[in-house]
Amino acid sequence: MPSHVQDRLAAIITEIDRTGQADVLRLTVLKKWFEYHPRRLRAFGLWVAERAAARGEGAEGEAADLFATARTLLTERPLSEPRPGWTAAETLHRRLAAFQNTVQYIRGTPVRIIRNRNLLLVEEGLALYLGQRTRPTDGYRLAANDCEHYDPHYGTNLNGPAREKVAALLGFVATVEAQEGQAT
Repeated sequence: MPSHVQDRLAAIITEIDRTGQADVLRLTVLKKWFEYHPRRLRAFGLWVAERAAARGEGAEGEAADLFATARTLLTERPLSEPRPGWTAAETLHRRLAAFQNTVQYIRGTPVRIIRNRNLLLVEEGLALYLGQRTRPTDGYRLAANDCEHYDPHYGTNLNGPAREKVAALLGFVATVEAQEGQAT
């Protein structure tokens, strides 16, 4: 039986199909979902990091090296290791943060310059996995950053390719809830 969160995510997909877009704020339903079982936040961070690392094809230079390291750590580990090694994950997280650590001041406000969006998603996902960020709001923000898509007709919202990402998110939620149901 689908949970309330699964129903809400399915409704977002339906709205994207019907109107071409949905408001990214509809993903706030995830805050309560993360709050209900705090372990979900770490699993979600790891899941987003794995998916973002897999999208790094075509990167060059240091970014390509970071993607290769992330893929090795997150997606190419042996079946005997269900989770990536803690020390290796911390090391990769520090490298990712250093890679995109350029700050530019715009009208007196510091703005972090992001050179590669998928590397940022890996970095933020690892921060959740490592427990450096622990609030349900951090999980929502990561979901929004992962799913949102810019389209000149709709702005930055859930539209176009975002539909497939929300569908994958729905699959993740259903899988986690099914595993939790089996554990009880």
